[in-house]
Amino acid sequence: MLLPESGVRVWLYAPPTDMRKSFDGLSALVRQKLAEDPTGGQLFVFINRRRTQLKVLYFEQGGYCLWSKRLEAGRFHFNAQGGDKQALSWTDLKLIIEGIDLQSVRRFKRYRKGRNRG
Repeated sequence: MLLPESGVRVWLYAPPTDMRKSFDGLSALVRQKLAEDPTGGQLFVFINRRRTQLKVLYFEQGGYCLWSKRLEAGRFHFNAQGGDKQALSWTDLKLIIEGIDLQSVRRFKRYRKGRNRG
């Protein structure tokens, strides 16, 4: 099970990804298309064209980890906001995995450590 810290950076690669890619292919996509370091402790999310498969690549002490999910029914929903690289929160990723459309989610104000009040 994937259990990162809640403050971890999450990047969605918006274009459809060939799910035959594994550690090396996905880390190359991170370097070339997202211009990020795949060993930097961030999560990188990839979804296939039909939006029925999702992979999350991350690096932890000792090596790469790859988490994947294939839906038996339904699709993953996310709002592609232009460009190949889209920042997500850890909560957004959990909602996508659970099948919740991010556009229909109503968010309420919450305290966040390190942010100005007001």
